[in-house]
Amino acid sequence: MKSAEWVSPKHPDKMADQISDAVLDYCLKQDPLARVAVEVFGCHGKVIVGGEITFNGEIKRDDVFSIVERITGKKDLEEIEIRIVKQSLEIARGVDADGAGDQGIMVGYACNDNERMVPQEKYLADSLGEYLYERHPYDGKTEVVLEENEDGYQITTIVASFQLVSSDILREDINKWLSLGIFPTQCNILCNPAGFWAQGGFDADTGLTGRKLMVDNYGPQIPVGGGAFSGKDATKVDRSGAYMARKIAVDFKKKKEYENEKDVTVKLAYAIGVADPVMATVEIRGESIDMSGHDRVIKIDLLKENLYDLTPKGIIELLKLREPIYEETARGGHFGKGFIWDK
Repeated sequence: MKSAEWVSPKHPDKMADQISDAVLDYCLKQDPLARVAVEVFGCHGKVIVGGEITFNGEIKRDDVFSIVERITGKKDLEEIEIRIVKQSLEIARGVDADGAGDQGIMVGYACNDNERMVPQEKYLADSLGEYLYERHPYDGKTEVVLEENEDGYQITTIVASFQLVSSDILREDINKWLSLGIFPTQCNILCNPAGFWAQGGFDADTGLTGRKLMVDNYGPQIPVGGGAFSGKDATKVDRSGAYMARKIAVDFKKKKEYENEKDVTVKLAYAIGVADPVMATVEIRGESIDMSGHDRVIKIDLLKENLYDLTPKGIIELLKLREPIYEETARGGHFGKGFIWDK
C-alpha cells in the first residue's frame, strides 16, 4: 500500500513557504544576483520574517507587510516583525567563488505512472487537492491511499479535511472528482473526520517555512535529501540541486532506451564552497527482475560521464533560476507542475 498527501496554499506551513518565496521574488526583481535565505514563522496574529539577504536593492517594510497580508488574506494581524541581516561573510566567501552555498544531498525522481512523472499516490492526492481547492479556497489537506492489485493500483481510501466546508459537500465534490472517469473506483471516503472546522491558517495553528518536505517533493515513498526549498535563492543547492536532479531524472526517463523502465532516481551531493558535486548518480529501475529476485537497476556515475554542468552556476543558467518564479512553486508544488525542470 502507498499513500501521499496534498496541502492547501492556505495551510499555515504553506503560507509561510509562499511568504518566504514572495520575498525572494521581490529581491530578484530588483537584483537577479540577490543572495536570499528567508524563513517565516506565523502564529495567532503574529508573523516573523527573518533571515539573510545581500543584494543591490531595498527592502521596504510596507512592501513586506503587503506580501504577508496578500498571502494570508488578513489585514488585521497584530504584529509583523522583520529581522533581516546580510549573508555571513564566511558563507559569502564560498559563494563568491561560484561554490555551493551549502553542503547537502538532493534527490530527483521521474517515473511512468502518469503524465506528471511523479508517484501515482502523489499525483492523485495533488489532483484531488487542486480540484477541491478550486471550489473551496481555504485551509485543507487531502490524502490518497493506494493498494496494489493485478491491474496496478486501486484507491482504497481518500481523506479530505477542508475549513468551512461541510462533510456532505466535501463528499459530493470528491464523488464528482471520481466520476470524471480519470480514476474510477469504489473506496472509503473520510471527510472532515474530526468534524466541521471554521478556524484555519495562522489563527488555528503555527506555520513555518520548510516544514512540508514530503509534500514539496515526491511523497513518502521516495527519499529526500532533507533540505527545504522556499526562501532560498539558487546558490543554495538545497533548491537548485533538487531542481537539477529532477531535470536529469526527466531527461533519462524520456530517453528511448529507458522510456519503458519503471523509474529514475538521481542523487547529487555538494560541499559548501565547492562548485562541482562530490556525488552525482543515476539509478534506473527496470521492469525485469535480476537473478536475486530484485528489480534490475542500471547505475550511472554522472561525474564520469560528464553529461551536465552540475556547478551551481551551470544549473542556474540552464534552468533560468535568476528569474522571480518562486512563489508559484511554493503555492502549487515544485515537481510535475510544468516548470522548466519538469520538461
